[in-house]
Amino acid sequence: MDQNTTQTTTTNHKMNLPTAPLVEVVRIFHAPVERIWNAWYDAELVKQWWGPHGYTSPSAKIDFRVGGKFLLAMKSPDGSVIWSTGVYEEIVPNEKIVCTDSFADENGNIVSPSDIDATMSNMPERLYITIEFQHVNLDQTKMVISHEGIPLEMHDDCVRGWAGSIDKLQQLVERN
Repeated sequence: MDQNTTQTTTTNHKMNLPTAPLVEVVRIFHAPVERIWNAWYDAELVKQWWGPHGYTSPSAKIDFRVGGKFLLAMKSPDGSVIWSTGVYEEIVPNEKIVCTDSFADENGNIVSPSDIDATMSNMPERLYITIEFQHVNLDQTKMVISHEGIPLEMHDDCVRGWAGSIDKLQQLVERN
């Protein structure tokens, strides 16, 4: 895990799931908050960083407004594509994004996690993601991602997945 990434396990805020500890990943970027914020809603930028190491993002559709939806694709090294969708519930510019998170088909229809992988039969169909941004100073931003509803046995994989995506996001925003 990157030295600027930390993880904690706490309870879920929106979901009452004692068997699903909150996945929380914290990263400090050497970039202004606006640059990181833009990378969350500009579909062309999202395609450059979405997905863990080894994955690409061949498609990103984003209607970035409260009530708007996103549909993102992650393509694995073996060529399989995993789709995710969600609805933006709260947007505070340069400060906070709250959205739902679900597996989907290529048309944006929610699919059961067990349809993606039988081992995910105990995962809820709808999870929550909160992304918070904080100015540390002129050229540094703290970002905290909280992912709610991930079952305990998938917690560490989720942290690793987010860390891989955030590594790519960090490379994108810090090189400009």
